[in-house]
Amino acid sequence: MNLGNELFKFDALANFVGIFITLFSLLIVIYSFGFMRQRKGMFQYYIYIILTLLASLGVVFSNNLILLIVFWGFLGLLLYLLIGFGQKERTPSTAKKAFIIIGGTDALMLLGLAFIWKIAGSLTMDKISIALNTKVAIWTYLCLAAGAFAKAGAMPFHTWVPDTAEDAPTPVTAFLPASLDKLLGIYFLARITLDIFQMNGAMNTLLMGLGSFTIIAAVMMALVQHDLKRLLGYHAVSQVGYMVLGIGTGNPIGIAGGLFHMLNNTIYKSCLFLGGGAVEKRTGTTDLDKLGGFAKIMPVTFVTFLIASLAISGVPPFNGFVSKWMVYQGIIDTSKDGSYLWILWLVAAMFGSALTLASFMKLVHAVFLGQRSKEQKAPSDNRKETSSSMLIPTVTLASLCVIFGVFAYQIPLKLFIFPSLKMTDTVFYGIWSPGLATGLIIVGIVVGIIIYLLGTVAKTRETEIFVGGEIVKEHPEMRLSGTEFYNTIKEMGFLRTIYRLAEKKVFDIYDIGKTITSGFNKVLGTLHNGVLPTYLAWCLLGMIILFFILLR
Repeated sequence: MNLGNELFKFDALANFVGIFITLFSLLIVIYSFGFMRQRKGMFQYYIYIILTLLASLGVVFSNNLILLIVFWGFLGLLLYLLIGFGQKERTPSTAKKAFIIIGGTDALMLLGLAFIWKIAGSLTMDKISIALNTKVAIWTYLCLAAGAFAKAGAMPFHTWVPDTAEDAPTPVTAFLPASLDKLLGIYFLARITLDIFQMNGAMNTLLMGLGSFTIIAAVMMALVQHDLKRLLGYHAVSQVGYMVLGIGTGNPIGIAGGLFHMLNNTIYKSCLFLGGGAVEKRTGTTDLDKLGGFAKIMPVTFVTFLIASLAISGVPPFNGFVSKWMVYQGIIDTSKDGSYLWILWLVAAMFGSALTLASFMKLVHAVFLGQRSKEQKAPSDNRKETSSSMLIPTVTLASLCVIFGVFAYQIPLKLFIFPSLKMTDTVFYGIWSPGLATGLIIVGIVVGIIIYLLGTVAKTRETEIFVGGEIVKEHPEMRLSGTEFYNTIKEMGFLRTIYRLAEKKVFDIYDIGKTITSGFNKVLGTLHNGVLPTYLAWCLLGMIILFFILLR
């Protein structure tokens, strides 16, 4: 094998991920022309975007793990720099938090590479095959998986994602946490799970457990958010759970579903962030209490946002339904090993979809369908949408949500997913015909439109909007913004305690690390008090310990 093949690898999986990394980079550049206009430092911004694209392709096509970790680490630095273009006071601390969490797991990955060299004697990925039958092999896999989890935003390394979603510029959030980082993190998890290590039942169960927990915990946090971008950030975490769960099933249909969901998530999640960014650009806020009524003001943005919302909620015939359907089938297939845990995983996955739909009902109502907030003035111009450079990427992604759902088997699965897994055929449990389902849905919509039109033939009386008899204009306090949806969940017994602890960042691995580090520093500060006899005493104690160790 020549040096080029030792360093780089161009197989179906790498090519598939590389194609969509390039596509998303192009769409973000186009969107940024409108969103980032008139901001300072735009030359550096676009340089960082291009470097991120190149480094991402470097990760995907690397066959040598040292080369991969170099590109991987460079991406962490670029993430830090791109988050820094945000304009909020918290932005610098958010950038530092993302850099430290990802940098910390990068250190674990380096430790994993050292273990791989010890076990396999090689760092070329297609020459490594490690069975998880020793403690060292298990810890090696966990070290590498931690890096993949942090990059993708899976629990427990997820806390940088919601903060970045809220504080970074929208194109940066759509570019990295919503798309490229998901592609790269799950790509690397798939590489180590399918190619480098020989998985066993215990490790697959661990992956499915972490995936299921990520789905439920993150979507429960999303339900009670009042900031548009932070809500989307928690959903970006929740969706990773389906990918991890699919890969953890260890069977072809589940793994294919996990990879397909990786692709689908980058499409609809980027579309949601870009749509939310368009509203933010128009209003200057992402506070759901201050939004409402934008369906008439921004109809194209509303339609694209609605399509992406239905896709992420797993509503047919959009792409999110197909990949979730495949993950469900993969979970059911694990029942062949005689365990009943598959019931738990399936309930978690389906319940997560229901909660996702519930939270997006809240979000769509609060932003587009509710009454306009009294703090939000009516548009001063006749322009109903943002610039075309911001609409083109959003419409493109919404179209892919439809195309990859209706023609799931003919296009994404046949062209990208199955070749990546070297699958020529697969068994689908249950019956799902996207074409037939789409036809029936269209018929239902047409019938509904006809009924509506027939209802408008008769003369109707128009009146002011009212709630329980009170005119909304006269009683603005009666306005429903949508943020009140599910607020009662925060006061439900055990959940109330969990939410309060989460608000105090008790479960935030970054804050836990800060607390431990601060305590350690205080201990060292107490020991190093500047008094010479104290230092001499510590030197003497250290010598005694060394003599004891060396003379045993």
